[in-house]
Amino acid sequence: MGLLSGKKGLILGVANDHSIAWGIAQALHREGAELGFTYVGEMLERRVRPLAASLDAKLIEPCDANNDAEIAALMTKTRAVFGQVDFLIHAIAYANKNELQGAYLNTTRAGFLLAMEVSAYSLTALVKAADEAELLVDGTSILTLTYHGAQQVIPNYNAMGVAKAALEASVRYLAADLGPRNIRVNAISAGPIRTLAASGITGFRALHKQFADAAPLRRHITIEDVGNAAVYFCSHLSGGVTGEISYVDAGFNVVVAGGE
Repeated sequence: MGLLSGKKGLILGVANDHSIAWGIAQALHREGAELGFTYVGEMLERRVRPLAASLDAKLIEPCDANNDAEIAALMTKTRAVFGQVDFLIHAIAYANKNELQGAYLNTTRAGFLLAMEVSAYSLTALVKAADEAELLVDGTSILTLTYHGAQQVIPNYNAMGVAKAALEASVRYLAADLGPRNIRVNAISAGPIRTLAASGITGFRALHKQFADAAPLRRHITIEDVGNAAVYFCSHLSGGVTGEISYVDAGFNVVVAGGE
């Protein structure tokens, strides 16, 4: 029997089999969880449906996290299929590619607002809708993904770094709101992983290449590493943990880059 046998929940943000969200999905399924997936648009549907089916997903639904009507429809369907959720995985982020290069000073108003809406506010919108649909219960775990660029300047991360900082603050505020009902909210700050989203960041390949030399564990992070950490956050093992930003980055966040 797995750590999550009998547990069920939603995973939002799988793009392909290299996605961090996919690593999380595989780990949760391995531990016995029943999963529901979302996608945005026909192109992602073609990628997500076979992946979800391979894990015997009980629900595969469209959901644009910028569209409140689609979010509400997703929660209604989830209520009908699962009744309640034991976990909600938020792995959604986006910024226009032209905002992920050069100086942050050149960030446009439209680009800033888009990054904030998709990458930060979407967590609040989803949690609010899930709560209104009475999907969140005693013990539900909400988990999102962030990156160290929320805490320190990462070249070209720009508006996304600011959005991730807002996301991390949202984790703390949501944890305070929902804690009295024993609903937990946490985030995993993963090291750089070669995903579809990361490919849009100028200079990412060089950053990824240098990472293993600087991180204390002297290796890169995998989607499996993040998936295993997610099992902890979605299980009873983390029952006393909320409002936390947990680093899964081979220790990179504790050292000065370039130091011996």
